[in-house]
Amino acid sequence: MSWLDLPCAKIARGIVQLPGSKSISNRILLLAALAEGTTHIHDLLASDDTTHMLNALVKLGVSITQTSENDYDVIGSKGIFPVTQAELFLGNAGTAFRPLTAVLALMHGYYQLSGIPRMHERPIADLVDALRQLGADIRYLDNPGFPPLEINPMSLLNDETLLVTVKGDVSSQFLTSLLMALPLSQKKCIINVIGTLVSQPYIELTLAQIQRFGLQIEQSNWQQFTIPAPQSYHSPGHITVEGDASSASYFLAAGAIGHGPVRVQGVGRNSVQGDVRFAAALEMMGAKISMGENWIEANGADANYTGKFLRGIDLDCNHIPDAAMTLAVAALFAKGITILRNIASWRLKETDRLTAMANELRKLGAIIEEGTDYLRITPPSDGLIPHATIDTYDDHRMAMCFSLVSLGAPVRINDPDCVKKTFPDYFEKFSHIAHV
Repeated sequence: MSWLDLPCAKIARGIVQLPGSKSISNRILLLAALAEGTTHIHDLLASDDTTHMLNALVKLGVSITQTSENDYDVIGSKGIFPVTQAELFLGNAGTAFRPLTAVLALMHGYYQLSGIPRMHERPIADLVDALRQLGADIRYLDNPGFPPLEINPMSLLNDETLLVTVKGDVSSQFLTSLLMALPLSQKKCIINVIGTLVSQPYIELTLAQIQRFGLQIEQSNWQQFTIPAPQSYHSPGHITVEGDASSASYFLAAGAIGHGPVRVQGVGRNSVQGDVRFAAALEMMGAKISMGENWIEANGADANYTGKFLRGIDLDCNHIPDAAMTLAVAALFAKGITILRNIASWRLKETDRLTAMANELRKLGAIIEEGTDYLRITPPSDGLIPHATIDTYDDHRMAMCFSLVSLGAPVRINDPDCVKKTFPDYFEKFSHIAHV
């Protein structure tokens, strides 16, 4: 196993240009592939997850040309992929696996979808059950309820209006997948959500991207979604991917912890991404936040201040599930206890993030209470334990979160290359703002 030793940094200061959003990148790629016309995509994220989506779409017969480092031209397939039989390997990219499952279920072809072992542990039964209500023929190739999957041609949809229910309390990606796929049916569709919808901002993000491709979807209290018919995706022509708000959280937290200022560019007050609200959570902890149309800046205490400037908070994190992980590490630098609530979805991500986070925070001297859907963090009273070795569980966000420890103590990050999933040059950019 490789590792990276980060020395103790005295201050965090600088400007960071963010990579493109993973969530937006994979949504736009799929919508562009389904649309009529050519879409010129600018600032697409270069990462393992987007590579899996690109490779899958090419294998499905979509014409994609890379025109520069982060720009692509996608010739849309007008709602029908040319290839009707394919085996697709999607790594651990949930933003590719779940939407492609729904889209391919409506394609009347023969497909197999698989991923790495962790992907085969991530539940997909709620999505499959919803698609089966519509006549989809989806079969589990190993453990029921989990990938890998086999998709066969579905029964013809004879109803004028398609009704489907889906659980909303496990993963917002299931609802996202239905919202992106069901317009292909060319029928009026009504989706009813059972239970409390987790990660609602990601559904807002999905609806915003769908609207950019010409479709209108009506929603009622985030419990019912109506897709009028007939509607088809049409290319908007040129489209630019916003900077990744989840990735912004690490640098903003660094600015709060390491005095600052640290400014991230590529995302700002008008962002459609829910994780931009991480800045407000940092503000609750005492950080000084300023924001423009396309940038956010974080400051902490004056460089001469030697005590703990940040304070613990008690926060429902349903609206920022990914960025909330960054708050868990920032809590090590705060006065008092921090409680992060409503984070059960952490357990179904790239790893069981609740248990992983609890394990690694304890290595640094924190007292941790791990609940089924919450984390209670009491920071170490005598400072961080130096030279801790942090395991990352093949999870990019674990690696990036715990880089912040170096603002208080030297730390070793195991398997730093796992950041390739969403942010391949993360540690290089972090080194530019963390000054020893």
